[in-house]
Amino acid sequence: MTPTIQNRSHSGTGRQRRAAPARTKPGSKRGGLRTGSGASRPVRQSGHRRSGSFVVLLVVVIALNLIGLVMVLSASSVIALDQTGSSWFHFQRQGIWFLLALGGLTAATRLDYRRLRDFSGLLLAVAFALLFLVLVPGIGTSVNGARRWIVIGPLSIQPSELAKLAMVVWTASLLSRHAGNIRDIRAGLRPVMLWLFACSALIMLQPNLGTTLIIAFTVFVMMYIIGVPMVPLAICAGAGAGAAGILAMLAPYRRARILAFLDPWDDPLNNGYQTIQSLVGIASGGVGGVGLGNGRAKWGFLPFAHTDFIFSVIGEELGLVGAVMIIIMFVILGIVGIKIAGEAPDRFGTLLAVGITAWLVVQAFVNIGAAIGVLPITGVPLPFLSAGGSSLLINMIAVGIMLNIARQARV
Repeated sequence: MTPTIQNRSHSGTGRQRRAAPARTKPGSKRGGLRTGSGASRPVRQSGHRRSGSFVVLLVVVIALNLIGLVMVLSASSVIALDQTGSSWFHFQRQGIWFLLALGGLTAATRLDYRRLRDFSGLLLAVAFALLFLVLVPGIGTSVNGARRWIVIGPLSIQPSELAKLAMVVWTASLLSRHAGNIRDIRAGLRPVMLWLFACSALIMLQPNLGTTLIIAFTVFVMMYIIGVPMVPLAICAGAGAGAAGILAMLAPYRRARILAFLDPWDDPLNNGYQTIQSLVGIASGGVGGVGLGNGRAKWGFLPFAHTDFIFSVIGEELGLVGAVMIIIMFVILGIVGIKIAGEAPDRFGTLLAVGITAWLVVQAFVNIGAAIGVLPITGVPLPFLSAGGSSLLINMIAVGIMLNIARQARV
C-alpha cells in the first residue's frame, strides 16, 4: 500500500493525501549496496522479456560452447585415438554433457531465481556432503594425486564445481536478507567467513588451491558490493591471501609450480615443461594460426591439451585472431553480467549476477593466464571451452540463473 498522511488543513475535512516517495540520488548507497540507485529502490517488474542483455549473454555463451566442442575434438583426437581407439571419444562425451547442460540452462532460465533463496541452505548442504564424500576412499576417485571426482557409472562428478554455485547462492541469500544491518560484522561478515573457511578447507584437502581461490575471490566481491565494512573485509582478505601463499609454499608440488612459473627454463623437462610447451604452441600459431586440426602441441607434447590447456591449442590453430576473439567474448560476458546485476529487480538478484559474473570471468582469466605464462598453473578449466562435464553443467546452470534475472530486469 502507498503510505498516507492526514491532511491537517484549516478545513478539517480529514481528507488523505498520498505521501511523495523519497528520492534517492543515482549512485547513492541505501542498505550498504554499492551498485547504484537501481539496485535498492522500489522497482516495477518488466515481465518475462528478452532484453538486449539476455540475447547477448545467450549468444556469447552458446558461441563459446560451440567453439569449445570443435576445439575439444581437435585437441583430444590424438590422445583419444591412443587411449580408446576412437578419435571421437572425448568429443562425444563433451557433446552429451553439452546437451545436458543446455537442458540445465533452459530449466534455470525458466525458474524464478527468487525461489533459490528458499533452497540456498539445502544446496549448500548437498555441496558440503559431496565435498566430504569425495575424500572418502572407495567413493572419491584419485587422478594424478588429486581426489576431486566421484565416478558413478559413465559419469564423473566434480563436487567443487557445485560448491562454487552453492556458495554464490547461499552468500547472496544471506547478504540480501541482512542488507539493512550489513555493517554489523555478526550479521554478514562472520557467518560468510565461517562457511567460506569450511568450504575452502574441504576443497584444499583434495587438494585444489585454484578452485579455492576462485570461490574466495567471488565471495569477497559479493561482500564488497553489498557494503560490508572495508577494514574488516580487507583484514580477512589479507589473511586469506597470506594463508594461500603459505599453503602454496608448504606443498612441494605447488612450490615447484610457482618456481617454474617464475622461471620455466630452470627446469624445462619437468616442472617448467607444460608452461614451455604451451608458449611454444601459442607462438607457433602466429597471427592466423596453423589451421584447425593442424596443431602439433596435441601430439603428446602438451599434457591436458583438451582440458587445462585448450587455450594453447586455440592459439596455435586459430592464431592470435582466435585467441583474442575468445578473450573478447569473456570481456563481453563480464560487461553484460555487470549490466544484468545493475538492472536486477532486487538485492538478491544483483548479488547473484555479480557473484556468477566474477566467478566465470576470473576463472577464465586464471586459466588463460596460466596458458600464456603470466600466472602459475592451477588446473582450473576454461569455462565453456575445456572438456569437463560437471564443470560445463554447473556453468550453464549459473548462466541460466543470470538469464532469468535479465528477463525480470527493472524498467
